[in-house]
Amino acid sequence: MPGKKRWSWLVIAVLGLVLLSMFVPLAFLLGLHNGFHSVTHTGRATEQRKNDKVAAFTPPLIKGGLPTRVDGLLRNPGPTLPKDFRRNVVKKIENKTAGFAVPTQVFNPPPKKHDVGVGSSAEGTKTNQVTGQSEKTCELKFGSYCIWRQQHREKMTDFIVKRMKDQLYVARAYYPSIAKLPKLDQFTQEIKQNIQEFERILSVSSSDPDLPPQIEKKIQKMEATITKAKSAVTDCNNVDKKLRQLVDLTEDEAKFHMKQSAFLYQLAVQTTPKSLHCLSMRLTVEYFKTSPDEADLSESLLNPDLHHYVIFSNNVLASSVVINSTVMHAKVSRKQVFHVLTDKQSFFSMKMWFFTNSYKDATVQVLNIEDLDLLEGQPSSHLSMPQELRVSFLSTTKTRTEYISVFSHLHYSLPRIFPSLKKIILLDDDIVVQRDLSSLWNVDMNEKVIGAVQFCMVKLGAIKDYLGKEIYDANSCTWMSGMNVIDLVRWREKDVTRTYQGLVQRRLTETTTLGATMLTFQGLLFALDDSWVLSGLGHNYSIPNAAINKAAVLHFNGNMKPWLDLGIPSYKTHWRRYLNKENRFLTDCNVNP
Repeated sequence: MPGKKRWSWLVIAVLGLVLLSMFVPLAFLLGLHNGFHSVTHTGRATEQRKNDKVAAFTPPLIKGGLPTRVDGLLRNPGPTLPKDFRRNVVKKIENKTAGFAVPTQVFNPPPKKHDVGVGSSAEGTKTNQVTGQSEKTCELKFGSYCIWRQQHREKMTDFIVKRMKDQLYVARAYYPSIAKLPKLDQFTQEIKQNIQEFERILSVSSSDPDLPPQIEKKIQKMEATITKAKSAVTDCNNVDKKLRQLVDLTEDEAKFHMKQSAFLYQLAVQTTPKSLHCLSMRLTVEYFKTSPDEADLSESLLNPDLHHYVIFSNNVLASSVVINSTVMHAKVSRKQVFHVLTDKQSFFSMKMWFFTNSYKDATVQVLNIEDLDLLEGQPSSHLSMPQELRVSFLSTTKTRTEYISVFSHLHYSLPRIFPSLKKIILLDDDIVVQRDLSSLWNVDMNEKVIGAVQFCMVKLGAIKDYLGKEIYDANSCTWMSGMNVIDLVRWREKDVTRTYQGLVQRRLTETTTLGATMLTFQGLLFALDDSWVLSGLGHNYSIPNAAINKAAVLHFNGNMKPWLDLGIPSYKTHWRRYLNKENRFLTDCNVNP
């Protein structure tokens, strides 16, 4: 008998444990534990921290109208988000966007930069970095997009409307908690009336001019109501979960829109404008309709005693401006010969444009780069333009962004493309000439291969991560393409092309072109006077007019090219003056950059 009693008690204990294991999780899932308030010191401290978080919330955190799902979330809150939710989610979705493929290749910045700042980074202009959110480091992460955004920031026309929306969100967050308190029925009615009044006004007002008169009094009244609600002793779980979800969603919205706008900016600067595409198509059609006869220019094209200029370009308008500005300032234009190297797609439009337009007595030749017999092992058979690498420097006071334009792989085929020439001047298609360049042909380069303006704001030591383990002088200045004097005789003697190809095959870094170009011409560079070229007109808004008027060549390096709508307006006038606006093709395609 005692044995049976022991067994019966054991069975009852087991059944009790089974029931507890079933009902305790149900109680937590149904939220019944919230009804039991802890009275310990730890519980009060936790509640105090929640109250501090709610009181620290300020409406300016919410900029702009949020989607309706956020508004619905405030009316019907879901489960409370954990405090580390935002950090975990941001890490998971940092490189994802809803429907927008944002390039996320990020190059590691060099740890130090001589005499500039505490950090730097470099990348190709086709790379869009999307890391970080500090306003101070925006330019470091996004490049010229942040400069353009600051310059084109529009005045807010809905500042008061946004402020009212912020107040409405906070009032809705507090209303359910206040409504549960029976002693505050009158105050609950007051909050309800204010919320309804704000909803009525915002339903018919999208900007500040739409707001009714004496709106400031209504805003002050709502502010006083919110202050009174914050001072009420309530269970802050409901308020906490609503405001925390609102903050998390707002930050995610802001990050998404930042990435989206940066991507669209990059898309705008890399896409051919519709008018220029129309121009190219119209010229191509006209070429095949008329089949113009080509004059025999072989004598001028092969004469090494003439002044030969080489331009790599697939932009009809840009190459035309370069040639027109050079010819207009030349003392003797009949000695000038321009060789425009383009791709198969732009070849016929280029031919038609330069056939129908004359440039004083200068000679213009258009070459299809894909028809030329280039070096074996050439990395690309299509036209590759001079490449621009963004270098941003972050100091304790400000951020500075520079764009270094360097040779592409095809530039190293110049001795083979022009075997009979001894000296050429290489021009990028994003420049404007403001002075006669004939004196450059008489410059003694002391047996150097290339003449270029040095860019000492960026030293080789600042881009050491892109130079590999090669030997170089860290204090040497970098240099840019734009306008370069090339001694093809010395180039062939030094076998510069083979040197470059050897460096490329060793794959210095991800930005091989930058490092290989700088190392190839070490000791082979002749420094031209700084007055020859002024760079930065494609990204720097603060260049003085005195410097622009003094320079012989203006270089629009950067993303904001003068033929784009995103170009800097004050600088575009120096480029537009060399356009023939009366040309019928420009009129038909509405080309007005």
